[in-house]
Amino acid sequence: MEALDAVILGIIQGFTEFLPVSSSGHLELGKAILGDNSVPEESLLFTVVLHFATALSTIVVFRKDIIEIGTALFKFTWNEETQFVVKIIVSMLPAVIIGLLFEQELEAFFGGNIAFVGAMLIVTAVLLWLADRSKNTGKPVTFKDALIIGVSQAIAMLPGISRSGATISTSVLLGNDKSKAARFSFLMVVPLIFGKIAKDLLGGELTSDTTNFTTLGLGFAAAFICGLIACTWMIKLVKNSKLRYFAIYCLIVGIISIAVGLYN
Repeated sequence: MEALDAVILGIIQGFTEFLPVSSSGHLELGKAILGDNSVPEESLLFTVVLHFATALSTIVVFRKDIIEIGTALFKFTWNEETQFVVKIIVSMLPAVIIGLLFEQELEAFFGGNIAFVGAMLIVTAVLLWLADRSKNTGKPVTFKDALIIGVSQAIAMLPGISRSGATISTSVLLGNDKSKAARFSFLMVVPLIFGKIAKDLLGGELTSDTTNFTTLGLGFAAAFICGLIACTWMIKLVKNSKLRYFAIYCLIVGIISIAVGLYN
């Protein structure tokens, strides 16, 4: 992969990670357009590194929330912040189980099958349309909600299913407040991304022999900077119920992707 391609893909990841249009799906479409010939394992590795960059941008945007949560945890009481952390852990379980048991099967979906990506984008469009029509409430995320949202996050490991779109939509359809749904959605993915990177480091998958660190670094930087911008923007969009426009976008891109994929 060329350096310029890595920067372009980093920009795509940074903006689409927080917008409900599937960052992994757009990365696969971007790779297909740029003519990237990476094998599925290498392609997935680059995707994970870019997701790591946007996870860091999430930490920067929500740094006050994270500091408050961390401070409250050391009080060792069953307070609101402690409950929030437990809910995050509960939400992680489905994705962790699927990721550990079906890692190779998941890698197979990251090989440039844009027709499949298109079909999943249409699924994302339906979820966003339904969520946009839901009324805003003051209901917080419960433990049961956290598990259900976690299942939607696990399904969103497929390219084309927007993680933020699926989790926010699921949360809103469960009756949760939109701003709280967005906050929970963005924070719940951070431990998973750090866990994935740690697993790859310990497993020896990120080595100087198999990885172009310059290319990964450029993609990482682009994704991080664009992620900072998109995360702040998306929070405002969710509060103002602007998801229908993204639903229309995903539907159009999905249909075009299926047509191109079947034609090729």
